[in-house]
Amino acid sequence: MTGDPGPSGQPESDMRHVKVAALQPSAVTHVDEDSVVPVRLYWLCSLALVVRIVTGLGAVVFRDLIGLVHNAFFLGRLSFAYDASHFTSAAPWGVLVILVPVVGGLGVTWLVSTFAPEARGHGVPEVMDAIYYGRGQIRPVVAVVKSLASALAIGSGAAVGREGPISQIGSALGSTLGQVVRMTAGQRITLVAAGAGAGIAATFNTPIGGVLFATELMMPEISVNTFLPVAIATGTATFIGRLFFGAAPAFFVPAQLGAIPNQPGSALTLILYALLGAVTGAAAALFCSNAHTFGSGYAEARRMLSDEAHVSVVYPALKMLSMVA
Repeated sequence: MTGDPGPSGQPESDMRHVKVAALQPSAVTHVDEDSVVPVRLYWLCSLALVVRIVTGLGAVVFRDLIGLVHNAFFLGRLSFAYDASHFTSAAPWGVLVILVPVVGGLGVTWLVSTFAPEARGHGVPEVMDAIYYGRGQIRPVVAVVKSLASALAIGSGAAVGREGPISQIGSALGSTLGQVVRMTAGQRITLVAAGAGAGIAATFNTPIGGVLFATELMMPEISVNTFLPVAIATGTATFIGRLFFGAAPAFFVPAQLGAIPNQPGSALTLILYALLGAVTGAAAALFCSNAHTFGSGYAEARRMLSDEAHVSVVYPALKMLSMVA
């Protein structure tokens, strides 16, 4: 019966109610970046202008660093002049020139593992990871470490190129500005994509290619608010690149590789192109799989062996492959 005492001597009606304290603890508040008021489109385009100018100048410095490292390592002189389209004269080191990539690889390993581990790899996958899983946040030190490490790797003869590094450098610059200025995560990602596209456009003299690169790989969605800053960024970065490198294309295409002639026999050529695409796609998948395997194998080797210096000497080839993976 209601009101009868329970086992503890209190009425059952009181036992069915929880006594609430007079003063409740305050709720824990979390700062959500999505609650930030978005910046206006013209202000976002103005920030993209800063990104493209800095990225365009960064592309110039990056290419000069490659030339400086290449000339110092292979020719023994300090000079920024370097044209990747021409062969380098014989090095004065004789057979010891085979040690140049080894020295460069050890330097890259030390830079990346010491200052910015996220700067390892090709560059594009790391930027995509920051966009889709890190809300577009990239540490500013990544731009500096990636510039030095990539210039050292390319200049010392590693089988890598400028596309991945310059995209990650430009993305890091855009992300840094997006973190300094208070904005939403989506707008910061737009600046990251603008930096990546601007870097590609400036270093390869490809404004349209820079836009397509950014929109296809970096941008989760395409609209006027996202496409316009990227397009303006790539255009201005290309202009800055041409001020220093000239208007000539980055790669010259021989005249005999022009358009396919308008003849019935061209159908066979198109079929061969389709076959080439299938073979290249399969080779690309195999390469990515093997590169990931080598990168994972090196990481497993480092966990198994405690002497880090020994690992860096015994597995330099694996480390260089892991930098590409």
